Amino acid sequence: MALLKKLIVTTVIVSIATVGAFSWWAKNPLTTAEPAIEFTVNPGSGAAAAAQQIAGAGVPLNRYLFALLARVTGQASKIKAGSYELKPGTSPRQLLSQLVRGEFAQEAITIIEGWTFRQMRQALAAHERLKHDTVKLSDQELMAKISSEYKDPEGLFFPDTYLFAKGSSELDIYKKAHQAMLSHLKTAWEGRDQSLPYKTPYEALIMASIVEKETGQKSERGMIAGVFVNRLRTGMLLQTDPTVIYGMGERFAGQIRKKDLETDTPYNTYTRGGLPPTPIALPGIQSLNAALAPEKTPALYFVSRGDGTSQFSDNLPDHNRAVNQYQRKITR
Repeated sequence: MALLKKLIVTTVIVSIATVGAFSWWAKNPLTTAEPAIEFTVNPGSGAAAAAQQIAGAGVPLNRYLFALLARVTGQASKIKAGSYELKPGTSPRQLLSQLVRGEFAQEAITIIEGWTFRQMRQALAAHERLKHDTVKLSDQELMAKISSEYKDPEGLFFPDTYLFAKGSSELDIYKKAHQAMLSHLKTAWEGRDQSLPYKTPYEALIMASIVEKETGQKSERGMIAGVFVNRLRTGMLLQTDPTVIYGMGERFAGQIRKKDLETDTPYNTYTRGGLPPTPIALPGIQSLNAALAPEKTPALYFVSRGDGTSQFSDNLPDHNRAVNQYQRKITR
């Protein structure tokens, strides 16, 4: 009888010690020499298979204890497949929680204000962590894939930094950027001055793209937009070089010549009145707001001062003097 009691006591002590050791292991950080270790859990993986894949990627994890942890906590069937990243200080319990919540490793891509859609496509195609499933699509096919009502993609994607899980489809980024642009455009359009000479939000987007390419000075965008709005209202030609350059396409070699200004294209605002047929770039939020809330100004002209800012003029004689001063360096 005494021996049986000793065996029971010993068994209880061992069990308590085992549970305590297991609990200690589960809540203490895994020791890693790397700042971060990437690993992938394949679709259809159970707790044991996931633990094996994680350990196989270099994570110092006891795969048997980890599988046991998943089972005893009732989370073995809740592990989500995907690409993950183990950061220093992560415990097995935290790692399991990460897998159950599907906290995938985050990648990022930045779309720059003023890029053309062609440049955006090149950037996405070059990103190593994206699934390149749009490379063979034409622009029109891509727009159809993201269920857009527009056929021409230029200007219709919002420049921003987008986060995504490793291996995500390029289409996901295009969808997010397109919806973001439509949302920002809708908000700006709804708050516009009703007297602006735009018939549709798309025309406002075209103007925003011109403003985006005309100046890098955020503080001047409202004035630039004000000048172009004045020209539209009075029937003047917009005469903006960025539209001419866009219309030249690959023929543009870094310098615009008089011949280029005289060669007619749908985007040559020196030869054609009104707005060009499409945007010429991806405008940011400041340019959108400038196009739909331009500054009130009598100015009809502007010229670069050569320092990144512009000189605005209300009439042609003043503008010619500004051109002589800042462009031709003639002071009298």
